[in-house]
Amino acid sequence: MTQILAIANQKGGVGKTTTSVNLAASLAAVKRRVLLIDLDPQGNATMGSGVDKNALSYSVYDVLLGDTPIKVAIHKTPKAKYDVLGANRDLSGAEISLFDLERRELRLKEALEHIKKSYDFILIDCAPSLSMLTLNALVAADGVVIPMQCEYYALEGLADLTNTIERMTVKLNPHLQIRGILRTMFDPRNTLANDVSQELIKHFGDKVFETVIPRNVRLAEAPAHGVPVMYYDKGSRGAFAYLSLAAELIKKDKKRKTV
Repeated sequence: MTQILAIANQKGGVGKTTTSVNLAASLAAVKRRVLLIDLDPQGNATMGSGVDKNALSYSVYDVLLGDTPIKVAIHKTPKAKYDVLGANRDLSGAEISLFDLERRELRLKEALEHIKKSYDFILIDCAPSLSMLTLNALVAADGVVIPMQCEYYALEGLADLTNTIERMTVKLNPHLQIRGILRTMFDPRNTLANDVSQELIKHFGDKVFETVIPRNVRLAEAPAHGVPVMYYDKGSRGAFAYLSLAAELIKKDKKRKTV
């Protein structure tokens, strides 16, 4: 059964795109069929996967507007073994373009119905805002993975997002769940980071992934080369961390299905 996961946080700079790209590559490396959807107008997940956002004939924008079948807009990554539904600057006009359309918050969900059986995991890289694009992601998703830094202000952002998810379950997507909270850019030498990490575990329990993504220069360098970190430096701590996250996510998914 296909798992559709939104990688979301209303706070920027927490590692959403890094997580989307490297989790997609790691899941694909363990023989899962993966589609990564770039739902951020910056198109960083597209470029980080090795797909030129400026050369896209069709993008997620065309799919959301109903101008292009989703199968036509999906691209293969040059090196990694997952597919990409890419984004570019056209997506910045989606808010206005979608405003007058019927069922505008269901556009992505309805498009995915045509292809989701072809994948084990569909990951959606969301923009750092609660926009119509993010709303489409949360309506389409089964669960949310929340990357966050262990900093004081990050806790406030997490509270805002959990409130948003609760409202979504009431009005638009009753099956939506927080699938996991991912601690990113983690430095164990930082006392505040450790304190915030303990607070997360105290309040969210097993919703917090055991895997922790460390601060790692290779993770920061890989996007400039248009590849996930495992194709840039497979021996790096960042590469091992995301492979560990993929294994943990698969384990959680199997456990959830047996409950």
